[in-house]
Amino acid sequence: MISLSQTWMDGLLVMLMLTNLILLGASRLGHGIRLIAIQGALLGALPILGGQHGWTARMLFLAVITIGLKAVVFPWFLHRALRAGEARREDNPFVGHTASVLAGLVMLTVATCLSARLPTVGAGHSMLVMPVALFMILTGPFLITSRRKALSQILGYVVLENGMYAFGLVMLQDVPALVELGILLDAFVALFVMGAAVHQINREFDHMDADQLDSLKG
Repeated sequence: MISLSQTWMDGLLVMLMLTNLILLGASRLGHGIRLIAIQGALLGALPILGGQHGWTARMLFLAVITIGLKAVVFPWFLHRALRAGEARREDNPFVGHTASVLAGLVMLTVATCLSARLPTVGAGHSMLVMPVALFMILTGPFLITSRRKALSQILGYVVLENGMYAFGLVMLQDVPALVELGILLDAFVALFVMGAAVHQINREFDHMDADQLDSLKG
């Protein structure tokens, strides 16, 4: 019999999958940042809904930290970088937005096939965990390599980290909270460095097109 928490978790994972697909088709950078914030809020619920032995103080603490960083701090930092620049849209990506959504469906299919070959999750876990986590892990590098704007590439990094976080958080229940918080801290530091780099690039060159940096000479 399917428990209520597992039903909620299935719905949460479907929403994560949809935010990924919508992000692949989004051209407005502000819209992409809002989608990242939604992903962060959804990921914050995973420690609670994925718990097999009821709610614990560790799970609640990790949920609060995750939502605080991924749904509030990260998006605020990215919005600040967006306001510092002039670009508001990803107008001419290497891979078009429609083609990106189609590629996302292919990546989702690949993630589903790969998850079928990996060990199944334990009791109480949704069977959607593995496909959705792998889908996000595949989507991140795709966004990094298929977009021109540095901020869009940062969004790709965040999606990649979100996928790794979802995979480790739900699949590795015995990982100490300090390790999980260490992953969040690494992500925060990396995002801070990349945001500072975007701000500096925009201030010096009046654009955030990463491909134009190839023309710089030493």
